[in-house]
Amino acid sequence: MDAVRVSALRERLTGTGWLEEVGGFAGALRRSVERRSASGLLLVGTEAYEPWHLAAHLDDEAAWSDVPRLAPTLLRHSPPADAPAHLTHDLRRLTEAGRGDTVLVVVPRAAGAALLERVHDARRRGATVLALDGGSADADGSDGPDGRAAPGGPGAAGGPGASGGRGEPHGLDELRRLAHERLTVGTAAEGPFDLAQHLVSVAAGQRTGRRSVRDRLADLAGRLASGPAITRW
Repeated sequence: MDAVRVSALRERLTGTGWLEEVGGFAGALRRSVERRSASGLLLVGTEAYEPWHLAAHLDDEAAWSDVPRLAPTLLRHSPPADAPAHLTHDLRRLTEAGRGDTVLVVVPRAAGAALLERVHDARRRGATVLALDGGSADADGSDGPDGRAAPGGPGAAGGPGASGGRGEPHGLDELRRLAHERLTVGTAAEGPFDLAQHLVSVAAGQRTGRRSVRDRLADLAGRLASGPAITRW
């Protein structure tokens, strides 16, 4: 991100509550992967949407912040036979997920029945499930501070990429019920959805303190502007 976009980001997000929502979700992610019994972070999207950018940024953030367990295993629906070793993990890994695993599901639109079934099984076996989705924040009528829906986020009503009140894609309500923590972006548009993932990855690498919201936002924006280059994905 260049300096102009960083400045625009600061101006747009200050006072919206979005930073706090991202921080809460990212904090839950970090706590899950740092608990004593943690065994791995599994990152999965849909067949049509693989969260490459989030995988790359979490991997880099793990090295940048010295939190190795933030580095995810990207699970793919149909990995090609000639893919690099770290990109050959498929959904069978979800059938093995259980206590100690963290499953981060990233879906801009519909989650899909097959994926939901596997996530449900992983949660039943004790895995911690987190969800980042592109649906509207009030789709299931139960949003609030505990739901991690972002009232002033990039896709919230009146914000950049607002969804305009369209019906909720199939499967998002079910995914939200399965998730221990969730973050709703409010739109599946590429720009805001990618921005949310940038912020989550950077915030997950930060230790909480007593700095002001403005200072934390400035630091997040600065990290986005000067963070490590993506090299592995």
